[in-house]
Amino acid sequence: MEQRNHIYFASDFHLGVPDESSSRNRELKLIAWLDQASEQASEIYLLGDIFDFWFEYKTVVPKGYVRLLGKLAAIVDSGISVTLFTGNHDMWMFGYLEKELGVKIQRKPVTKVFGSKTFFLAHGDGLGPGDYQYKCLKRIFSNKFCQWLFARVHPNFSFGIAQMWSGKSRLKNISKEEGFVTKEKEWLYLFAQEELKSKHYDFFIFGHRHLPLDLPIDGHESRYINLGEWFSGKPHYAVFDGKELSLRQYS
Repeated sequence: MEQRNHIYFASDFHLGVPDESSSRNRELKLIAWLDQASEQASEIYLLGDIFDFWFEYKTVVPKGYVRLLGKLAAIVDSGISVTLFTGNHDMWMFGYLEKELGVKIQRKPVTKVFGSKTFFLAHGDGLGPGDYQYKCLKRIFSNKFCQWLFARVHPNFSFGIAQMWSGKSRLKNISKEEGFVTKEKEWLYLFAQEELKSKHYDFFIFGHRHLPLDLPIDGHESRYINLGEWFSGKPHYAVFDGKELSLRQYS
C-alpha cells in the first residue's frame, strides 16, 4: 500500500437532484473516487454542497445517501480525516454527521498548512464583491431563530418546499450557467486578491462556482483553484502530494 500522505479536495456533488436515478449514479461515482483517494489520502476535504438539500431535525434526517454515509464512516474509521464544509445548499448540518460518521464540519473559511504550503479553504458562497441579495438571504438561513421555526414544520412539507426551491436553482438551468469571462469578473479570484493584501496563501481552493479553474493570481506566487462540480458528467477534484497541487478530471 502506498503511503497515505496526499490531501484530496472535491465539492458540489448536489446529491438528490435532478432525480433519484442520476443522483444514485453520481453517488456511486463519488464512492468510487473516495475508494481511490483513500489509498493515498491522509485527509479528504469536501468543500460544500455535498447534498442539494440537507436539514437535520432533532430525530429526523433526510433519507437516502446510505452508501455515501457508510463509506465516509469507514474512511474515518480507517484513520483518514474527513472534513465537510457546509455549502449554500446544505448549511443546515447540526451535529448528526459529526456524531454518526466522525467527520469534521466546517461552516466558515479555514486556513491550513500542509508541508510548507498555506491553503485558504472555503465553499465560496457569500465571499467577494456583489451578490448582496444572496448574502442577505444567507444571514436569514443562518439565523438560529429562523432555523428553529423551520424545524417546527413537518418534514413532508418542509422537504417539499426545499425540492421546489431546487427546481428553480441554477442546477436546473445549467445551460444558462455563466462561464468564465475574465479574472476581473471572477469574484472569488477578486476575493483572493484582496486577502493577499494582508496575508500570503499559496493556494485558494473553493467550490460553489461550478467551473473547474486553476488561475495564477497576478502579482503573487499564489493560485486560485475552483473544484468545479460533479453533476454535468465532468467531475473534477484537486490533490496535493506534499509539494505540488494539481486539478484533475475524474473518469
